[in-house]
Amino acid sequence: MPKVKIPRKSTLIDMTAMCDVAFLLLTFFMLTTQFKSDESVIVDTPSSISEIKLPDTDILNVTVTKDGKVFFNIDNKNFARERLLAKISDRYPELQFTEEEAKAFVLTGSIGVPLSQLKSYLALEEVERKAYSQPGIPIDSSNNELGTWVMQGRLSNPNVRITIKGDQDAPWLVVKKVMNTLQDKNVNKFNLITDLEADPNKLKGI
Repeated sequence: MPKVKIPRKSTLIDMTAMCDVAFLLLTFFMLTTQFKSDESVIVDTPSSISEIKLPDTDILNVTVTKDGKVFFNIDNKNFARERLLAKISDRYPELQFTEEEAKAFVLTGSIGVPLSQLKSYLALEEVERKAYSQPGIPIDSSNNELGTWVMQGRLSNPNVRITIKGDQDAPWLVVKKVMNTLQDKNVNKFNLITDLEADPNKLKGI
């Protein structure tokens, strides 16, 4: 008995709908992605069992390195960094920034230079700026510029949450000065950033 041959049919899949979805997703991520600026200072934070998760935006951070340098950073949600630089110019008329310097300020991570050096620091090429060893923001009682940064940062973004990110080997006296500066500016609530470690009670099933 002869075999019955089943006629072959070409399978044609319409990919139009899938391409539309792919381009929609690509457009969505391109419009909503916020690129994080390069972090110019790296610290080794102590660990704790606190599980409080901080948001990615609306953060004003003060970093203290192990050699006692103080850095300031604020995210650029709703153009907060641009407003902050404008407020610095208003407060210090001698500090007027070019469009390129303002753009560099937005793209730069933590700032750790005295205000007198800010303009020249922002005028550097990007490669030179990354290689530049920032001396830290002055926090002496006679010249406490951190208070100015914190105050103007809060005015630039009233919803900002303040955090302190200190190296585990940072001098305690410097951390204390940072906390005193925050309290002088009526900031009595702030978060300390730490690395999460396992809760021993949870490991024991308590």
